[in-house]
Amino acid sequence: MSDNVKILLAEDDANLGTLLANYFKVKNFDVTLCVNGEIALTRYQEQLFDFIILDVMMPVKDGFTVAKEIRKLDAEIPILFLTAKSMKDDKLMGFDVGADDYMTKPFAMEELLARINAILKRSYKEGKKETNFNVGDVSYDYLQQLVKIKGGAEKKLTTKENELFYLLVKNQDGILDRNEALTLVWGDDNYFNGRSMDVYITKLRKFVNQSEKLEIINVHGKGFRLLIKN
Repeated sequence: MSDNVKILLAEDDANLGTLLANYFKVKNFDVTLCVNGEIALTRYQEQLFDFIILDVMMPVKDGFTVAKEIRKLDAEIPILFLTAKSMKDDKLMGFDVGADDYMTKPFAMEELLARINAILKRSYKEGKKETNFNVGDVSYDYLQQLVKIKGGAEKKLTTKENELFYLLVKNQDGILDRNEALTLVWGDDNYFNGRSMDVYITKLRKFVNQSEKLEIINVHGKGFRLLIKN
């Protein structure tokens, strides 16, 4: 379950953070370590993750605040809290803001790993995170960032191209809202990020238009749509 699973780890204790990050890497997780809540939220907005671990007591933004912000954008991504506190009210607050689990320091690494794997298995079983898609005559591997046209070209996507294409594929039956895409991929829907996204959409469209069955179209005033042609 751990291969290619992307974990966002927010822990302000440098020693514990480094220890956890190295442990997860040995277990074949892809780990991004952040030293405070604000950096963690920025990293979350910049790329896609499969699992989030938040220390509760962090400078700038605490874990509860970060979780609330993430839950506004994603109701499903698993979140686990780490805390030095064992107060019942803190645990209740953690679950109230959308935590899947809660561990009190100190803890055994093996127990933390077991809990993460249990949550991931449940999440995948419930279909929360698909990573391989077949759309029209195109196959797409999100984890490998690879798009292939049947009998034709293939493209290794950049990180932002990958995140945009993932959102297009996940919204293939509807419209990918422009502002939502900007917030999820760039972290801000300002004018300059909008111009940047248009460049990436143009690059994706140039490749996808080689397909006989797919097309990326603009929906005026709303966003984009991945259209499956008959």
